[in-house]
Amino acid sequence: MIPRRLAIRFAAAAALVGCSNGGGVAATHDEPLSTFLALPPPTSDAVYFVDTKGSTTPHPPADAACPADMIEVEGDYCPWLEQHCLHWLPRGEDEPQLRCAEFRKTGPCMMPQKHVHFCVDRYEWPNLEGALPAISMNWYEAKATCTSIGKRLCDDDEWTVACEGPERTPYPYGFTRDPHVCNTDRHWYRPDNQLYVYPPTRAAETARLDQRERSGQRPSCVSAFGVYDMTGNVDEWVKNETQQCKPYCSGLKGGAWTPVRNRCRPMTTGHEEKFSYYQVGFRCCSDVPRP
Repeated sequence: MIPRRLAIRFAAAAALVGCSNGGGVAATHDEPLSTFLALPPPTSDAVYFVDTKGSTTPHPPADAACPADMIEVEGDYCPWLEQHCLHWLPRGEDEPQLRCAEFRKTGPCMMPQKHVHFCVDRYEWPNLEGALPAISMNWYEAKATCTSIGKRLCDDDEWTVACEGPERTPYPYGFTRDPHVCNTDRHWYRPDNQLYVYPPTRAAETARLDQRERSGQRPSCVSAFGVYDMTGNVDEWVKNETQQCKPYCSGLKGGAWTPVRNRCRPMTTGHEEKFSYYQVGFRCCSDVPRP
């Protein structure tokens, strides 16, 4: 049974469809996607689905600098640091990405650091506890949605700091991968892309593939700053600052529910801004309001 959904149509259609969060070796910097699947664009306007049933609105502390639905984050972003994997998980037939089971304690920063201070959505868009995150939106649509409510897409370095926390852990919850903490390592169902790009069958194919969970459903899937579901659940659009918009201004962070890297630091940079897919979502950031 497909859950109740709120569908919102956008004017921009997706031009490429493919796999997200490829590559899996231990990285000290952002990793590009190594393989792509190019498909013809959908023949009608893009649609994203979000279920807000059972959602709630958090209440901030009296002295909070950020809005009620956001978390204040301040820290130093390291462009290149040592994250050494002690041992890897075995790969299955449909698991091309390497997943690190346990990391050694993070080493020193190898480059000058960048100080960041910002607000970030507590949950994936629509940023409501108990709601299913939105999917099937391209980078332009995600950016426009954040702008429409006075926010913006997160820069990739901001997203990384919010996920890694002050100790710069590879996973938001620590150094050891645990598939029970976040919505990760679920069985991967092979998409039928002909059904996905054809409007009459797109919703049914999306529902078959969909393994999202409601925001905040896993209370331990939270970073040291208090940001939820940063790895797993849905891949999240960010602004590609590290690569200076090369090859694109768009980047994807965190990975989705399938057996992919699902770490804080890697970023998929091989999808152009018009790309959208069934497991791609986003969250918003903003500058800290001035007193």
